Amino acid sequence: MTLLDLTPRTPSADRVSTLPVAIIGAGPIGLAAAANLVERGIDFVVFEAGQEPAASVRAWGHTRLFSPWKHLVDPASRRLLAETGWQIPSPEQAPTGAELVDRYVAPLAALPEIASRLHLGVEVIAVAREGMDRTRTRSRAATPFTVRIRRANGDVEDVSARAVIDASGTYRTPNSLSSDGLELLGMADIADAVTPALPDVLGRDRHLFAGRRTTVVGAGHSAANTLLALADLAREEPRTSVTWLIRNARAVRVSSSADDELADRARLGSRVDQAVADGRIDVLDGFEIIRARRAVEGVELVGHRRGDVVGHSTDVVVNATGFRPDLAMLREIRLDLDEIVEAPRRLAPLIDPNVHSCGTVEPHGFRELTHPEQGFFVVGMKSYGRAPTFLLATGYEQVRSVTAWLAGDVASASDVELVLPATGVCSTSSAAGASSCCS
Repeated sequence: MTLLDLTPRTPSADRVSTLPVAIIGAGPIGLAAAANLVERGIDFVVFEAGQEPAASVRAWGHTRLFSPWKHLVDPASRRLLAETGWQIPSPEQAPTGAELVDRYVAPLAALPEIASRLHLGVEVIAVAREGMDRTRTRSRAATPFTVRIRRANGDVEDVSARAVIDASGTYRTPNSLSSDGLELLGMADIADAVTPALPDVLGRDRHLFAGRRTTVVGAGHSAANTLLALADLAREEPRTSVTWLIRNARAVRVSSSADDELADRARLGSRVDQAVADGRIDVLDGFEIIRARRAVEGVELVGHRRGDVVGHSTDVVVNATGFRPDLAMLREIRLDLDEIVEAPRRLAPLIDPNVHSCGTVEPHGFRELTHPEQGFFVVGMKSYGRAPTFLLATGYEQVRSVTAWLAGDVASASDVELVLPATGVCSTSSAAGASSCCS
């Protein structure tokens, strides 16, 4: 397949219709978009920065998901895979990230109708309209998109597309360790002592933590998983210590409530509570990090705590502060984002983490994901901006709706429904503005 389109740059509806849809990211959501486009008979191309599909999932593949298999497989993808004899693994069991890739994502990516359009080791570095910066309006909607890519060998080129579905996720863009969201002062000096969220503590990364002081920064479930692994490691390796640093008085997102719609997530919270009570995890709460520096041994985090400026010494820091969307690549695209969570403005109230958990997010589709840039959609975890309430099932319904809209099937695009862990099937007709949930 020839990626570089050097045809004349004159806006033409006929030309635009001959171009593929560009999908950014070959994780579960990006490939679900591809599967839906296959069923719709719409050409597409998928760009994945990693060297394999779902490379980001593979990075935390040792971690077990909260949701069981029955909520992790996209319906369109399942239909395509079924034609090859593929069957969903144990529906009620929750897989690890690696199992999700090996048993579902990799077979999906290997289907000929997807594999022939999938380009690995290709990073999308920018998206724009052909010959137009964001200030130009005339004929904008009729002008193809330009997707600028960088190959593994460093070559950079532009690819034309009729529409763009950005499913690039957020794993590669973590939040800052600094409580103000800016890059942490002194970060360059301690960078070699900082690891990303969800390291493989008991496996490939064991050598980084064994016999050392580790501080996990963050109040969410990524932090909880790492804390429990470190507590287990401390039982096996002398002089291994674990500190949980949070900026609030308590980690409200790591809940052990019996009302949690995901039982495995509630059990995770209970296990962390018990490890803290047993003294296997030290909690340093109310600590707002302002800078970091090298210490005589290890590193020191300096911050405000209960009105004082204090320091905390450690050997390793795990950044489990959450993630944020990479918006730099979309600088020339007209976006309409909520100023707080950086999600599409119409989606933001539905996913506000101050109000919603994963199971209380209403079904949503192309209408809530629409930006002023017609034909451009951010889907999946990236569509949630900085909100941590995303479920794969939500993303699958997003791309089903978006691809239906791209196919001109507005009725199907508007009729969205979602099977949630706690509530059963939720449905909403965007056209009517009505929604309902049933057990």
